[in-house]
Amino acid sequence: MDFNYSPEDEAFRQEVREWLKENLPKIRELMCAQGVSTRSALIRAEGSAPRMRPQQEGSWQREWLRMLGEKGYALPHWPKEYGGGGLSLMQQVILDEEMTRAGAPPTGNAIAFGFAGPTILTHGTEEQKKRFIPKMITGEEIWCQGFSEPDAGSDLASLKCRAVIDGDDYVINGQKVWSSGAHHADWQILLVRTDPTAPKHKGITYLLVDMHTPGIEVRPLKQITGNAEFNEVFYDNVRVPRSAVCGQENRGWYVAMTTLGFERASGGQGITMKRTIDELVRLATKTMRNGRPAIEDPAIRSRLAQGAIEGQITVLNGFRILSARLKRQAPGPEAQMGKVFRSELNVRMTELATEILGPESILDKGDETIRRWQYSFLRAKGNTIEMGTSEILRNVIGERILGLPR
Repeated sequence: MDFNYSPEDEAFRQEVREWLKENLPKIRELMCAQGVSTRSALIRAEGSAPRMRPQQEGSWQREWLRMLGEKGYALPHWPKEYGGGGLSLMQQVILDEEMTRAGAPPTGNAIAFGFAGPTILTHGTEEQKKRFIPKMITGEEIWCQGFSEPDAGSDLASLKCRAVIDGDDYVINGQKVWSSGAHHADWQILLVRTDPTAPKHKGITYLLVDMHTPGIEVRPLKQITGNAEFNEVFYDNVRVPRSAVCGQENRGWYVAMTTLGFERASGGQGITMKRTIDELVRLATKTMRNGRPAIEDPAIRSRLAQGAIEGQITVLNGFRILSARLKRQAPGPEAQMGKVFRSELNVRMTELATEILGPESILDKGDETIRRWQYSFLRAKGNTIEMGTSEILRNVIGERILGLPR
């Protein structure tokens, strides 16, 4: 693989840097006025207070999406006819790199941008693309995911949430769990069982469901971090039109695999991990242990060096995934490898942060740096569960990459 960027791509990178230099101070000023720190916005999916919805008038997220949209940076590689920038995937990657390096805030519609949107562009009808994609980009409609159930998490194909045809509608009854952001979502990508007589992978349908439909109840679940990022969602005779199907009826499992491929491929980039390791180096440099900076401890230095090496591995595997996508291939098994490696590296790095901080890592002294690592430490274990547990993904790697027996 050629790791060099073309002159055109480097010119685009410079354009992005200039735009960020001019516009980031504006959005940070607005965030400050609304009581949101840039670091907290980067670290947390939501703060301890209820998160502002991007479509709320005057919110910093709405303004940030507007600014990105006007420049064509909201989703630059999505087709222009649906509101995207019409640029190349490589330019999207460059934009992501520069946004991460500059510490730009998130856009607040991650499920739409990372999972639902790419899936609809791949499997949706022309009517669905025109209806949903533009409002994802502007942040007018927020999306969530309805896949896991109490008895169908790692074994997702065992899901029981059922949809029965009644005239031109499906009538849905059942429950989902771990639905991130469902408490402020407008739409949901939902897996339901539509043929209970078929083998479990073949009787599933993929629906696009309006979360404001009567009969849907959302109950937030409080996490160990103190946030209520995840939710239970209950469906009681919820009626949705049959036109809500994305892909084909009873073939939703294959559509869902597309979503999970994009999800695992996008679950954090190597550059984000490298930034985390850079933060750890700074933390070890300024934190005193036994009268000396922690970075002078050979054991700490060794673990930081190992983290830097593994961070570079995540970058290289990201290039592998990018190569497939540049060839217009859907994310493959390498996405599973990247997700397992990245999530477990994040656990090790947050554990190292608590060791560097020592006893102060469990205290709340109002120090934002300590709070940052406390939150990251508590949240990191969840990375090894969401998007497919490490155990299940190791099975996938064994079967699909190594060719081991089931």
